[in-house]
Amino acid sequence: DLKKVPGNVPPDIIKLDLSNNKIRQLRAKEFEDVSELKILNLNSNGLAYIDPAAFSGLSNLEELDLSNNSLQNFDYGVLEDLYFLKILWLRENPWRCDYNIHYLFYWLKHHYNVHYNGLECKMPEEYKGWSVGKYVRSYYEECPKDKLPIYPENFDLDKDDEEWERHKESVQTVKKHGVIVTVIG
Repeated sequence: DLKKVPGNVPPDIIKLDLSNNKIRQLRAKEFEDVSELKILNLNSNGLAYIDPAAFSGLSNLEELDLSNNSLQNFDYGVLEDLYFLKILWLRENPWRCDYNIHYLFYWLKHHYNVHYNGLECKMPEEYKGWSVGKYVRSYYEECPKDKLPIYPENFDLDKDDEEWERHKESVQTVKKHGVIVTVIG
């Protein structure tokens, strides 16, 4: 029934299991004194907010379980200190697919060595069940057409996303006189 991360955690601990408690938020520098930590389990806490500096100092962390919580997005910076993260558990959270989810998605795209699961839109209703990647692509599809060709090559495709494939095929890039011209047709 812990409501916050205990302050008396041994500094040389490697694995910390705080699952199935009542930790609703993580404050800044919450794990500052456990810099050797490699595995952190925060599963099933009702966790709704993580301060951008909560994981500050956890540069050795390899596995982080945030599944089965109340997370809707991450503020910019939450994952920045996790240099050696390999596994990120995200399932069973009510991820809100709006602009605020972009930080998490882009962080994962740029840290392709991090294996993750459970990044599925739960709200708003119009995106419920979509992968967050599909949502982000649809977000840029609504941008002016002259800006759209910048983005398609930066995203992995869902295996069943044939519509996106057709769209990519309709965009042609031609180089004329050293200038790249994009034709949408």
